[in-house]
Amino acid sequence: MKAMILAAGRGERMRPLTDTTPKPLIKVGKQRLIEYHLHNLAAAGFKEIVINLAWLGQQIIDTLGDGSDYGVQIQYSNEGEQALETGGGIFHALPLLGEEPFLVVNGDIWTDYPYKNLIHKKLNSGAHLILVNNPPHNPAGDFYLQNGRLQEHGTEALTYSGIGLYQTDFFSGCQSGAFPLAPLIRQHIKNNAISGEHYTGSWHDIGTQERMQHCIKKQAL
Repeated sequence: MKAMILAAGRGERMRPLTDTTPKPLIKVGKQRLIEYHLHNLAAAGFKEIVINLAWLGQQIIDTLGDGSDYGVQIQYSNEGEQALETGGGIFHALPLLGEEPFLVVNGDIWTDYPYKNLIHKKLNSGAHLILVNNPPHNPAGDFYLQNGRLQEHGTEALTYSGIGLYQTDFFSGCQSGAFPLAPLIRQHIKNNAISGEHYTGSWHDIGTQERMQHCIKKQAL
């Protein structure tokens, strides 16, 4: 199974750090943020990685190269100067991801989620998303879980972690260009076509410098 790391965003909320350094290359403790992903994915058995690029993307290529230093093989999906957002970025990378189900990980999270749980998972839905407890910046949550399926209504909302398995046909009908992933997820939820699980381990959204420092302190990185 291949994995994709979403790394094309501008990182506006992390400025001025991201004015000269792409967000995935910012150091969170002792390692660059994207390096945590590469090490964890490699340890779980993911050897073929796709990384999308836009803002300062050449720096990512120059730093990570072909991935051999991390025990993986990296292919790059270049979106040009303007990032295609989450949905558009994945759709643009489909030719590199192939026909089999693939893992997508947001590049701006830190987590100890055991990716080995997903590498051989059989999908009986269009996608399988990992949900986490609501962080302070998203108290209302995103979705609900009922009998292992995502719902838009329920009793306890959870937050999408930015980790998910997707079938290629999840993106059927999409067109090239920039578009977000969330509306597409909601469309499939209406058809009861997305499974999910609740992960209660460590997870941090590195969306701001304050959250980054909280992660470093909490995880002793």
